[in-house]
Amino acid sequence: MTFRTFIAAGLLSAVSVLAAGAAAAQETYKVGISAGLTGYAATVDRAWRDGVELAAEALNARGGVMGRKIQVIVEDNRSEPQEAVTVYRKMLSSDGAQVFVSGCVSAGNFAAAGLLVRAKVPMMLCSILPQQPDQLKWAFSTLPPAGFEVEKRLEYLRDKTQIKKVGILHDPTPYANLQKSVAEKVAAKYGIEIVAIEQYKQDDADLSVQISKMRAAGAGAVLKIGLGGTTLTAAKNIKQLGADMLLMTSLEDLAVFGPVAEVLGDKFFFVASPSQVYDALPEGPLKAEITKFLGPWKAKYGDRDPNWASRGWDGLMLTAAALEKGKSFEGSAVRDAYEGITGFQGTTGVYNFSPEVHQGITINPFVLATIVNGKIKVVQ
Repeated sequence: MTFRTFIAAGLLSAVSVLAAGAAAAQETYKVGISAGLTGYAATVDRAWRDGVELAAEALNARGGVMGRKIQVIVEDNRSEPQEAVTVYRKMLSSDGAQVFVSGCVSAGNFAAAGLLVRAKVPMMLCSILPQQPDQLKWAFSTLPPAGFEVEKRLEYLRDKTQIKKVGILHDPTPYANLQKSVAEKVAAKYGIEIVAIEQYKQDDADLSVQISKMRAAGAGAVLKIGLGGTTLTAAKNIKQLGADMLLMTSLEDLAVFGPVAEVLGDKFFFVASPSQVYDALPEGPLKAEITKFLGPWKAKYGDRDPNWASRGWDGLMLTAAALEKGKSFEGSAVRDAYEGITGFQGTTGVYNFSPEVHQGITINPFVLATIVNGKIKVVQ
């Protein structure tokens, strides 16, 4: 072999290695998750992440999507909007994320939405959607409309109690404020008067001042809107005050609700998703879809609450459906394909997206439940 031939062979070999490396890089589809793995959203966002990763495992076990394996990249935004911007930027620039299936920190997703618009990368979220039209165009959500949680509680008060006055106790997050606004608009339709609205911080160790104001105003129930340990704080304060009031909380991890039920007993109610009341569901497409998720979920996580994880599972399965529908991994094509998904049976309900509707759940899937002797019981 001449020196020139040797050099040419070496160059050819190097090019082949680079080409093989490039091909290998193209064999994965990179899904980014900005999640509050620490901070107030940790309980729900850790579950969301686990659900997305479980869906990726299921998809990869059957060969991936259109020949590519799913690679999930996760960054902790610490439940803080500014930190969310940082981690979104990192996943876009350093990790090459091609789509985001991100968690429930609405403010963080809002803060980073402009980055994704400029990068032309769509996102399927656990949270509510940004309101600016250019950002909304690239954002989709598995979250049912905020009004569904509010209305389920008001329906119960109208149909099953004599309570006519309620107080609203909410945290400062965008989703909580949206629920509060809905309650203010629709309460009268259910014959309910809102006599007090009080806000709290996620790290507040005492809510007795706010609850006392509601009690003094004649509230027979507290509609608590927000996540985390403050639900137990509110329950303890109601009991310590000797207040004859129901505590009705929004969607949350069941691990939070067990101790609350021990404090308040039959005066505690919560909004529940279908996966949380699986045993009470009739046979049908919804239960069948939840079964597909619950098998691997229980095998890996046992009796851990499936709710937020099941929606994370939906988020990635919707993304896989969009990839297959659009027959492309390119951001704009995936965005367009999301808008064309209709009649998609998920674990929370049926998703129907369109150019006008980016919040896919359009029929209320929730029930109202309580816990009796450690068992979940559907009441509405």
